[in-house]
Amino acid sequence: MKLLLFLILPLYLFATSSFITPTEYASQLYKNPRGIGCQKCHGDNGEGKLIAKYKHKGKQRSFRAPMINTISYNEFYKALNRRKNGMPRYFLTDKEIAALYLHLHKNDKKKK
Repeated sequence: MKLLLFLILPLYLFATSSFITPTEYASQLYKNPRGIGCQKCHGDNGEGKLIAKYKHKGKQRSFRAPMINTISYNEFYKALNRRKNGMPRYFLTDKEIAALYLHLHKNDKKKK
């Protein structure tokens, strides 16, 4: 029993302590949540980005990722939990979604 406690206690302590700040965690998650980073399509700060230009039936078209740094938390949450217009489904936890939203709004307090 003592040996089991001796083995489990360090794991518990390691799991409950953090080596990075919530802001650092959010930044890293934004860069690579599940294999491809949000910034690849939505830009470094969620400002939206041109993904591709193409021709369809002789017309020039473009495919853009929307701006995500100005939407509400509820809209952000819903968008991450459904697949729409090329947006992959990441199956993020509520904590991860909150961290991503924090990353996109990290400068909001400075603006006020």
